Amino acid sequence: MANKIAIAGLASILVVACVVAAAVTITKRNSSDSSSSSGDPVSNDSQISTSTKSVKAMCQPTDYKEACEKSLASAKNTSDPKELIKVAFESTITDIKNAMKNTSLIQEAAKDPRTKDALQTCESLLNVSIDDLRRSFDKVGTFDINKIKDYTDDLKTWISASITYQETCLDAFENTTGETGEKMKKLLKTAGELTSNGLAMVTSFGEMLTNLHVPGISRRLLTTDSEYTSAFVEAGSRRLLQVSGAKPNAVVAQDGSGQYKTIKEALKAVPPKNNQTYVILIKAGEYKEMVDIPRSITNVVFIGEGPTKTKITGNKNFADGTGTYHTATVAVNGDGFVARDIGFENTAGAKKHQAVALRVSADKTVFYNCNIDGYQDTLYTHSYRQFYKDCTITGTIDFIFGDASVVFQNCKMIVRKPGDNQACMVTAQGRKDHRGVGAIVLQNCDIRAEPAFTSAQPPIKAYLGRPWKEYSRTIIIQSYIDAFIDPEGWAPWNGNFALNTLFYAEYQNRGPGANIDKRVKWGGYKRNISPQEAEKYAPAHFIDQDNWIKKTGISYA
Repeated sequence: MANKIAIAGLASILVVACVVAAAVTITKRNSSDSSSSSGDPVSNDSQISTSTKSVKAMCQPTDYKEACEKSLASAKNTSDPKELIKVAFESTITDIKNAMKNTSLIQEAAKDPRTKDALQTCESLLNVSIDDLRRSFDKVGTFDINKIKDYTDDLKTWISASITYQETCLDAFENTTGETGEKMKKLLKTAGELTSNGLAMVTSFGEMLTNLHVPGISRRLLTTDSEYTSAFVEAGSRRLLQVSGAKPNAVVAQDGSGQYKTIKEALKAVPPKNNQTYVILIKAGEYKEMVDIPRSITNVVFIGEGPTKTKITGNKNFADGTGTYHTATVAVNGDGFVARDIGFENTAGAKKHQAVALRVSADKTVFYNCNIDGYQDTLYTHSYRQFYKDCTITGTIDFIFGDASVVFQNCKMIVRKPGDNQACMVTAQGRKDHRGVGAIVLQNCDIRAEPAFTSAQPPIKAYLGRPWKEYSRTIIIQSYIDAFIDPEGWAPWNGNFALNTLFYAEYQNRGPGANIDKRVKWGGYKRNISPQEAEKYAPAHFIDQDNWIKKTGISYA
């Protein structure tokens, strides 16, 4: 575990070093025509100065400048990108190794089941950080100045996810005994700071390239209202082929009419790191199995025979001793996953607290005409880029939560009756870093309550959301909000926590619950954002939908 945490801690600093290396390389290239021979003392002094200035420039936008400059301190005598990366590795390895000397004490402290589960959760999450390290490095290696937006979008997504993984690791220690959680927080402190610094550098990368006078970098101007409407509102304007027409690679049927009787068996037949779409048709039936799609299984498509006919169901929950992250009936970890016409359910009930029906920790995933049913914490939109179209999500408390960059389009959010003395929150977004790309976006959705909720006496309060983390971000656009939503709209998490740092916004919503006159007066709440601001959260812009949704065959606006 120590080595895995150490390597995970390197993920951010490698990206940092690669970005620094890119900047230094560009700086050298721009000055090469006027430089003297390598033996010229003036040239050597210039090279040292260039390297030092590049490091300081890259560290300037970060929140942890001391950690940034310290990690690259010995890079001042070189401007060789490979040497910069090596220095970054050596510096970070030293810091992480020093911290990890206490890992054995943490392992010894794992005396209760929840702490043991938390440690195992951390190990799996940090393994994902290693994978993101590798693909971030590969991305840097294929850098193309003409594709700067795609390049930075990917890096920002992956580094934001790295922050989420570390935070999820720490979240796992809630309600555990002893000081293990605090010790883990201290161990991950350096990695957290370096990850945040890496995100800051990548976020400002385009601006820095502009300052270096690199051609081809320009800012996209905001569109007009009419362009916004065209891009964001006209449903069906880009009608594509339907996934349902694809020929299945495998068929699952409980009656034996398919190749497999369980979904788990069908997944075992998918080639690892599959680059081609692999379609699994799941015939009608209630499949009582916990399905985990590993990170190594990519581009899988689940097609059911209807969201109420094909259903995957489970009942793992926090009250019975399972950590929230592992309660998911279906956990999607493989990139490029698509689900259509299928139901995901956790039947644990309101009294069992956190019980996830679907957790998605995979990039570029799509869900179309799916039902996702549960109570507390129904849908865990954990990380990366996700898109939900024509889906129905039911629940009680925080039933859509996580830190993915996720857009819900034409979906129904149905609030269910909670346990005694509980209020309901539709969303609980979990953005930890103010530069993180995560947000929950609801566009043209329908927010209503089931009859058992609306007829309850005494009446139950319900809100659009509350801030799970410090920079929580949720935007509700052109959606129907029914009267059961409290006039204040939003609820606090705990006292004044995050009320001035969150970003909650509403735009052109309708319905009796959409009146914003009595909404909260928090510093982070935006009563009615402009069309230009709302446009930033259009699927095509916010999750770069044009580049990957088309491949799924799902129609979208």
